[in-house]
Amino acid sequence: MLSKAATMEILMNRNGDAGTLPEDDSLEQVAKLQWSLDEKDLQQVMVSGPNLNETSVVSGGYGGTAEGIIPTASIKGSSMQDSRSSSSMTAEESSRGVAVEKLDFMKQWGLNTYKCTKQMIAERFGRGSRTVDLELEAQIEVLRDTKRKYENVLRLARALTNHLYSMVQTQHALGDTFTDLSLKSPELRDEFGYNAETQKLLCKNGETLLGAINFFVSSINTLVNKTMEDTLMTIKMYEAARLEFDAYRADLEELSVGPRDVVNMARIDTAQEQYQIHKDKYERLRSDVTIKLNFLDENKVKVMHKQLLLFHNAVSAYFAGNQQQLEQTLKQFNIKLRPPGADKPSWLEEP
Repeated sequence: MLSKAATMEILMNRNGDAGTLPEDDSLEQVAKLQWSLDEKDLQQVMVSGPNLNETSVVSGGYGGTAEGIIPTASIKGSSMQDSRSSSSMTAEESSRGVAVEKLDFMKQWGLNTYKCTKQMIAERFGRGSRTVDLELEAQIEVLRDTKRKYENVLRLARALTNHLYSMVQTQHALGDTFTDLSLKSPELRDEFGYNAETQKLLCKNGETLLGAINFFVSSINTLVNKTMEDTLMTIKMYEAARLEFDAYRADLEELSVGPRDVVNMARIDTAQEQYQIHKDKYERLRSDVTIKLNFLDENKVKVMHKQLLLFHNAVSAYFAGNQQQLEQTLKQFNIKLRPPGADKPSWLEEP
């Protein structure tokens, strides 16, 4: 009876009516009304409830004080700050590592430069010893002398090409002039005519000889400025490695003479490691220089044999006036002449 009266009071308050439920309603209807009211109240609480981001974590038991309440928003913010600080620390450590590596590299470079400079000065003043490979040094000196002589041949061959080109151009202009005079001077037509033919023939043979000499110059230029220069670059690397090897060898010998305490023994071990590293580098480059010198000698003999034969046959045929032999020489060495005006751009390429 008390539960029925309470239900009747709730319904009166929510509907605003002054009437009461009839006493003959069943308890089942009252239970259904009570269930619908409880469901509506629950939905309202869920809609108007607190935000999850604003919830709190209680660090005490039930009924504790407010000092133990920690907002979850502060926990989230602190975690974000920790991640940012950790990423900034990682970037700072990486940049610091790069700076340390650069500093170590500059330190090693300065130490190496100092040792090599000291060794170079000692060798020049006769106070230091140097490693010498007599056979290899002699081959290097022969190569340098050969390169100087071949450069002189190349310079003279280019000068001959320039003079021959000027002579061919002059013969061509002279032939055109003789041809024009033969047309305008009937009384000397024959004389001007066969002189014009002679100049044109000389011009044609000169162009053929010019093609042969240009091929000769190109081959000598490749041999001198590419093949020999590449070998000389390897020789320069070998000489630098030899200087470093002697510098670290002298440093190791100087430390070996000193006292045998703990600090000096550690220095000797470090110097021994550096000495072995530079010794291996020196021996490797010495082997490379020896191989390149052998290959260069074989290549030089093959190239010069072919080019000297070409030069001799072409010049002999030109000054003998043997046009057929001159053309046969170019075919023998697979030399193709450019037609007159090939260097000029076509009318499509002209601006």
